[in-house]
Order: sequence, then structure tokens, then C-alpha cells
Amino acid sequence: MTHIQLLGTGGTIASRGQRGDAAAGAVATDAAADLVCGRYGQMSVSARDILMTNSFRLMLADLRMIAEAVHEALDDPGNDGVVVTHGTDTLEETAFLLNLVHTSTKTAVLTGAQRPADSPVPDGPGNVEQALLAASSVRLRNSGVLIAFDGTVRSARGARKAHTTASSPFQGGVEVAHMEGEQLVVTAAPRRNPPLPVPAVAFDTTRVEIVTAYPGATPDMLGFAVSSGAQAVVLAGTGVGNAGPEFAETVAKVVEGGCAVILSTRAPWGPVVPLYGNGGGADLVKAGAIPSGDLNPFQARILAALLLSHGIPAAEMSSAFQAHLH
Repeated sequence: MTHIQLLGTGGTIASRGQRGDAAAGAVATDAAADLVCGRYGQMSVSARDILMTNSFRLMLADLRMIAEAVHEALDDPGNDGVVVTHGTDTLEETAFLLNLVHTSTKTAVLTGAQRPADSPVPDGPGNVEQALLAASSVRLRNSGVLIAFDGTVRSARGARKAHTTASSPFQGGVEVAHMEGEQLVVTAAPRRNPPLPVPAVAFDTTRVEIVTAYPGATPDMLGFAVSSGAQAVVLAGTGVGNAGPEFAETVAKVVEGGCAVILSTRAPWGPVVPLYGNGGGADLVKAGAIPSGDLNPFQARILAALLLSHGIPAAEMSSAFQAHLH
């Protein structure tokens, strides 16, 4: 019989309103075993908790803890796959980190909920069922880390939360499967890059900040991030990766001082393409910024932090980064 390990981290799927205080808001309280445990259709499921928190509170140390737990579960010969329940706010970052360090042929699937456990119509149980089907699917072997939500299974890389309240909040990535009635229909296989090592303790305190470009923005925040201890900065530029006056000059100074600058875009979809001069993307890259390809700022930040925590110096960040962009 197929066996799946379910790892809980909290999030809306495990949250309930606080009794007697309607204004207090939902808080993660339900254990992973409350979601599913024991026999489940043609598979058995065991459950344990790694964390019990809402994902907007997660730190890099928590992401490392999750990565270690998933790595251990996948290495266990008694497990045929892993499901991680997680808050949706930062699920895309955790999923991408797990995918970067994924070495197993088995599948790890993240899921969660948009409505709390005590909602009249909770969506968590259905999402867990779909995640279990994906994690146990023989056809999805060698797919790395996936996200299952509201009838769609997509790759972790490139996915992002695109709606605050919709039952299907994630877009992007590659759709690898979807539900047709009770059946999981596999449609694609995501490309896998060579895995990086599981994050070390240094990952916990690696500082990578994000600075956003907008009309009238100055590069002051870029300089402040560096002076306050950032080891790298992701510049979320406009359009295909541009920024306003004086950014290129500041990037040059920052890079010369030993801090990596990753050029991403604040646009929700599409790659960074350094086309423009006059301080635009072409000048930023000439100044030393590293284009992030089609990685959004948040996943670019995770990759930069992981590389830095493994001792990749800023001077070698460009080649190390490029190896994981496609």
C-alpha cells in the first residue's frame, strides 16, 4: 500500500477563530493529524507537525526547518511521497526553496486553504485530498516539488499567490496535472535543475532585501539595505527590469563594495530583459546587476539567500544564479 507522510506547518488550513473574541482573527491551532491520518482510500497517511503558525510569521530559520523535515521524510523508504500543509501567504517561497534542494524521485506537494478550518465550507480537506493524490501519483515521479490547490497541480518554480481571497489563489509555474471529477489527470512534467544542498544554519541569518522601483523612487533604500547589513539586494524594477535616475550608479557602488544586486521585475509575469539605456536595465546590468530571468523578486530572494548561505561569494553569484534560471 502506498504511504504518504503529511507534514503540518499551520496556516489557514489549521486555523480557527478565537472563541469569545470575534475581532481577534483566526489563529493556527489544528494539528496535522486533524486533517487526515490513517487509511485514506488506497493509501495510508501518517501526520506530524513541524510548526504551528501562520505563514506571514515565518523566518528563514523556519523554512530551513521545513526543508530538513521534508528531506528526512523523502529519504525514509517507508514513505512514497510527502504533503506539506502551509499558509498561502508565503507558500511560494517555501515551495521554491524545497524545489531547489529536492534530490528524490519521490514527489513533495504543498497545499493549504483560503478558508479556515471552522468555516461553514472549508476548502482545506479537498485540497489535502488532491495533494495526496499528486504525491502518490507514479506519473508525477521526478517532478520535484509541486503545489496542489483547488483542482490544479503546478510546479513550485514560477508560482505565486495572485489573489488574496479566491479559492484558486495561485498562478504561474507549469500546470502538471488537474482534477477531472475524482481523477487526477497528468498533463506535463516540469524541468528539473541540478539540486543545491539543503540549507545550512547560516541560511537563518542571511540578509537579502527587496527594493522596489516606482516613479520618483530614489536609490536611497538600496544604499540603506547595504549599510544595514544586507548581503544581497533584489531590485524589483519596472517593466522588463528598469529603474529611475541614479540607480545604475548606486548599483555599481554597491556591487563594487561586495554586495550582490539581483535585477527582477515588479510585473507579475514575464522575464527580465535588459533592453534600455538611460539608466534602464541595460545600464543596470552593465553596473553589475544580475538578471533574474523569469524568477519573481520573492523566489529570486530565496535563491540568492541559499547561494550566499552556502558560501558563494558575491563575485561568483552571477554564474551560480544563472545555473538555476531555466
